[in-house]
Amino acid sequence: MRSFISYLYLLFIGITCIFFFVGAVCLWALTILFDSRLVLLHYYTSFWAYFYVLMMPAWRVRFHDTGNIDRRRTYVVVSNHQSLLDILVVFGLYFPFKWVSKTEIFKVPFVGWNMVLNRYIRLDRGNKDSASQMMQSAEQHLRNGSSVYIFPEGTRSKDGQIRDFKPGAFILAKKLGLPILPVVINGSTHALPKHSLTFQGIHPIDVKVLPAIEPETFAELEAPALLENVHRLFVVELQKLKNETGGLPPESP
Repeated sequence: MRSFISYLYLLFIGITCIFFFVGAVCLWALTILFDSRLVLLHYYTSFWAYFYVLMMPAWRVRFHDTGNIDRRRTYVVVSNHQSLLDILVVFGLYFPFKWVSKTEIFKVPFVGWNMVLNRYIRLDRGNKDSASQMMQSAEQHLRNGSSVYIFPEGTRSKDGQIRDFKPGAFILAKKLGLPILPVVINGSTHALPKHSLTFQGIHPIDVKVLPAIEPETFAELEAPALLENVHRLFVVELQKLKNETGGLPPESP
């Protein structure tokens, strides 16, 4: 039964992506001349992506402390990564940013093509030249006023626990003197485990936005020390989120 639900859901996504992509192309064409950062297209993409979360009632998402996001500011956004589902869920925060995503996703019909339209940032993992290009692209977007969203673990966690962080996000925050916005995710690893596209039943998913880490608080730290501090923060806050949300009914954002 779960496999059948998964098949129907993926079929639904495949069909509707065609229509959403047509809408994205039309919006891009209408706004490109006056919306150089493609903010409107990103908001459309956020609706498109989060629509699939809303269409799966078993994924009961609750957002916490979204007031910590100031949409007028530019952030280096960092988040733990439990599942492929994280990407759809985080779009539900509805604030403009540029994703850093692996190159393979850009090749997916309609979804990947829309990522190209949005000028999201490619990364070919394990390729040093690609990593350097990613840093340059991310820096340019940040200088132009667009936040950049990075999963510093580099890949999804198999068990939901936080893996070691990679330094790119913290190098950018140090170099440009920008605030770091931590976003903690819990529950998605059970809803859609790594290496699986099979429906897993009803699971609550929690997303908590922590207060921004202001650049003056890490001005004296080198990037590796900043990385370790933020990693420890995520370990503590993930456990807090698990404790706080145990047994609580899910809410809508």
